[in-house]
Formats: sequence, C-alpha cells, structure tokens
Amino acid sequence: MTPSATFPSTSIPNEQRWTPRLWGVLAILCLVMFLDGLDVSMVGVALPSIGAELGLSTASLQWIVNGYVLGFGGLLLLGGRTADLLGRRRVFLIALAVFGVASLVGGLVDDGGLLIATRFVKGAAAAFTAPTAMSILTTTFPEGHARNKALSIFAVFGASGYSSGLILGGLLTSAGWRWNFLMPVPLAAIALVGGYLLIHRDRPAATGGYDLAGAATLTSGMLLAVYTVVSAPERGWTHPLTLGAFVLAAVLLAVFVRVEQRVAHPLVRLGILRIGSIVRANLGIVAMFGSYLSFQFMLTIYFQSVLGWSPLRMAFALLPAGLMVAFGSPAMGRVIDRFGTQRPIVVAMAAFSLGYVLFLRAGGDADYVTDILPSVLLIGVGFTLAFSSIMSQATSGVDDSEQGLASGLVQTSGQVGAAVVLAVTTALVTAGSHSGEAAGSMQFDQFRPGLVLVTGLAVAGVLVMLVPMLRQRPRRGPGQLPGPDEDERLDEPVSV
Repeated sequence: MTPSATFPSTSIPNEQRWTPRLWGVLAILCLVMFLDGLDVSMVGVALPSIGAELGLSTASLQWIVNGYVLGFGGLLLLGGRTADLLGRRRVFLIALAVFGVASLVGGLVDDGGLLIATRFVKGAAAAFTAPTAMSILTTTFPEGHARNKALSIFAVFGASGYSSGLILGGLLTSAGWRWNFLMPVPLAAIALVGGYLLIHRDRPAATGGYDLAGAATLTSGMLLAVYTVVSAPERGWTHPLTLGAFVLAAVLLAVFVRVEQRVAHPLVRLGILRIGSIVRANLGIVAMFGSYLSFQFMLTIYFQSVLGWSPLRMAFALLPAGLMVAFGSPAMGRVIDRFGTQRPIVVAMAAFSLGYVLFLRAGGDADYVTDILPSVLLIGVGFTLAFSSIMSQATSGVDDSEQGLASGLVQTSGQVGAAVVLAVTTALVTAGSHSGEAAGSMQFDQFRPGLVLVTGLAVAGVLVMLVPMLRQRPRRGPGQLPGPDEDERLDEPVSV
C-alpha cells in the first residue's frame, strides 16, 4: 500500500474547499507553534526573578534556557523520523502530553536542578512535537497553493507566540515567575484534546526496521555538540575538555554517517542532502535564525544594560517586528505562488543584512525612532519573507514517507545553528568585559564584534540563495517572464 493510500482522508487537492475539520487541524498545529515561541520568550524575561528566589548563579541560570535548547536541538532529527516510523498522530499526542506535564512540574519545583531538568524534558518533547506538527501539516495540505497558505498561517503563530511571550512574560513575572511555566499548561491541554479529536489516525508513513545504531550515534553526537557549544564560552573555547568534546562529537557524527551508508533502513536517508533546494533551505535557516536570535540577544542586553530600559519597555520596542510578521505572513502563500521561494528568501536575507548594518549607528544614547526602529522594521520584513519560504522550500519535492525527516532536518539546522552562532556571539560580546563588571556599565562598543558576525552571516545567506539565480537560465522567448519556480527547476532533485 502506498503512503498516500494509508491515510487518504488527510490529503486534499488544491482546488478543494477547506472544511471546518481541516481548519481545526491547522488551528491545533498553530497552537503548538504558538506555545514554542511563547515558552522561550516568557522564560527569558523571568530569569532574574528565578535566580533571586532559587539562589541560582548566572552560570546556572543560562541552563534554564540552554537545557531547553539541548533537548530540542539534539533530538529534532530523531523526533521527525520517529513520527514517520510510528505514526505522526501518536507521536504528536504523546510528546504534547509530556510537554504539558513538564510545564506543570517546572512551575511547582523549588530546586534549581529539577527546574533545569524539566526544561530539558520540555525541549526533548518539543523536539518531537515541532517536526511532527510540520509533517502533519505538509501531508494534510498538498504541495502548492494549499500548503503555501497553511505554512503562512503557521508562521503567524510562531511570531505571535514570541512577541506575545515577551509582553506576557513581563506581566506574569510581576505576579510571580512560576506563572511563566504554568500558563502553557492549559494551552497544551486544549491542543492535546483538539488533536485527539480532529487529527485523523494514520499508519506509519515509513516502513522497515529501526536504525538503533544510527539513532544512538546521531543523538549522542548532536547532544554532545550542542552541550559543548553552549558551555564553551564559560569553560573556554581552547580548554582541553572543550576540544576533547568537539573531537568526540565529530567522531560520533562521522560514525553515524558511516552507519547510514551501510544499514538497510537508515534513520536519515543521506540522499536527501543531494537535493540542492533542500540544502540551501537548511543553510538559509542557519543564516536566518543564527543571526536573528543572536541580534535579539544583543538587543535585549543593550536595552537593559546600556539604555536602562525595563523588560516590559524592551518588549514593546521589539513588538513592531512581531506585528509585521503576524500581519504579513498570511499573504506569504500568494507571494510564494507568484514568485517561488528563492526570490523572497534573497530579499529577506538582504533585509536582515541592512537592518544589522543600520544598527551599527546606535550608541549609548540612541534615539529609538531614528536609530533602532529602522532595524526592527527591516528584521520584521526579513522574518516575514523568510520563514514561510524556507519551510516551503525545505519540504518541497519530498515524499510523504520522508516529510518528518525533512521537517526535522530544517528545524535541527535552525536550532543547532542558532545555538552555535549565539555561543560565539556571547563570547565576542563578553570578551571585552571583566567578570566583576556590572551589567549597567556595558558600553555599545562591546556589541560591535557580535554585530559584525551576524551581519556577515546574513550576507552569506544572501550569497547562498543567489547561487541558483546566478546560473545560466533556460532560454525564454522575447518578453517571456520567468515562472515562479524556475529557480527551483534549475536544481532538480537527484534520484538515488
């Protein structure tokens, strides 16, 4: 039986009208996307209050964030492939239940170590819900206009979750930091019940045995790599333990590649990396998330440490970018239909680059309207154009049996890439400061090396995306315009 015949009721032709049930499924998936953004941003705002009540040092506080990244980034590929092997609905519901329970426990514990442990469990659960939600979406809505429209709506909720989380985090923290952990619980419960009722039962989309050796080497290699990156700034990049961990992670990942080349049913079919558009999408999301999250990290420190703003004022300063994504993303389905994915991504990365360059003008007494707002708006434009386009490109031309793999791959690239760039950015920003220096004494010049790094990364993203557009184009008749997907056809998938 073919994969499409296994769950016929979840796929709809492009011209068929969307039913209330399909809208309901999309709403559940969007709610989960909203939760991911909401959780990260709310917890970031609450860190000082958590440290004060639980007696955690700054080094320990970072693990409340990095514990989540460690579980999320290290297990994403395994999460996506597990959904293909065990069934998307089953994996989605189980992981969502774990996410909700971890949120509840995190809001009740009084021990810093247990709190960090719940963050890791929550990140691990998100590593299964995120790619599974994406693969449910891409198999429910067929490639083309329907999928582009669904992905654009999906992107709205990711941005809305993050921008809402910044404001809600400021408000909830004033009432007690525990509310930042408890608030996602009822939302996760609603998504769990809705998913159980609305998402169609499906059989595993992929067949074959379990690649235990591949899963073990990939997961351990990814976890060790992410752990080493986030701990290196504190321990030292040239410390023997840091270098040894990098070498061990590289050996584990090399063994994983060797295993995948030899087993009958690999966890990751390496041939998918021979599709140029998918490789570019993964490189593009590294450039987008790596530069964006690092810039936002610097911006939040700059607002509070240099300008002396409160967390709530800072949240409102960043809100225009989130609003642009929320109101602009619904139109991205039509934009991708008209122009394809390559052109919007190029424009997006150029907008990011210009926004970072303009921010270099800011100083210790910057004016928000003239020195900061232009960068915030350009980043909003970039995120609006890039997110849906990259996600669409990363899953286009992929069989239903590998949608979980493709979704997990692009999200892994985004999470791990962002962790690596953020760690390097943090090291650059703190290199010129002394350990005993007060946060309020930081100067704008300390951010310049980090700003140069994120600008260079965004420019590199532009160049990567320009590669197929600079190749020799197919001949067209006089006055004939290129089709929306012409760039993608220049790099056809290689059959393996």
